[in-house]
Amino acid sequence: MRITADMSNRCVVFCVLLAGFCFISWKHSLIGVKDALKLAGRGFIFLGICTWLIYMFPRLKYFFFPVCQELPDSPLLESNRQKQEQVRRVQQHQHDDKTSDYAESVIKPRQSVLLQQRMERYHRMTGETWKLSRGLPVGGEEDQMCGDADVDENPNQGARRRRKLLQTAAQDPVQQEVPKQKKVIVLPDEPSADAEGVVKIALRCPSGRTICRRFLKTWSSLLLLDWMMKTGYHPALYKLCTSYPRTELIAAADVSLEEAGVLTNTVLNVEEKEPAIT
Repeated sequence: MRITADMSNRCVVFCVLLAGFCFISWKHSLIGVKDALKLAGRGFIFLGICTWLIYMFPRLKYFFFPVCQELPDSPLLESNRQKQEQVRRVQQHQHDDKTSDYAESVIKPRQSVLLQQRMERYHRMTGETWKLSRGLPVGGEEDQMCGDADVDENPNQGARRRRKLLQTAAQDPVQQEVPKQKKVIVLPDEPSADAEGVVKIALRCPSGRTICRRFLKTWSSLLLLDWMMKTGYHPALYKLCTSYPRTELIAAADVSLEEAGVLTNTVLNVEEKEPAIT
């Protein structure tokens, strides 16, 4: 690049000197204007041809005489390349081992615990808690309990009796509690739309349904949980979250809707709670 720039500068200087020489020669000559124009035209043509040759000379040179530089194979470079490749493979193997260890020791146990908790919650909700028991081996206690069966009972009665015995054996007497009374949810009357401090709240359910209701800002935020429970989503399994920014709504007896952040018409999403990992 530097050689080409020097050649270009020299060509410019040569052209300027040639133009000055032509002008001085014309001033001291006896030729007319027509001959001077012809001479100037020939000079411009000559300059154009010279410029084109100067522009094309390096390209023609590289075209007819290409430069091929081949680097000699160096044993030192080859050994360094092999060492780098070996180090890269060792690091990749170490990274793969760490990833597999983390998946075996952390991810898979966590997923199995979550799956077990979801299955237990599903069986409790469907009333099939007998599926959570390990059962009894054939020829063990089950046969002993069934040995007292009446000879005259039919197969349906025997199966019903054995199922009751298994459910009784699977129950833990320590965890039995006094059955609680069913909570009756009674929401206050919906205020009018033109009342002071009224906000309209919409619940977006996981099923895709959206329900709306009006509340007063001074009411307790627990009313939202009661409303959600009355809709069919128990607060023990679901929670209320704002749309944007996504935050869980604070619901307490001593916290009003205004203090919980419900200042204007709001849309709340009903989301399923993540089971706690113990």
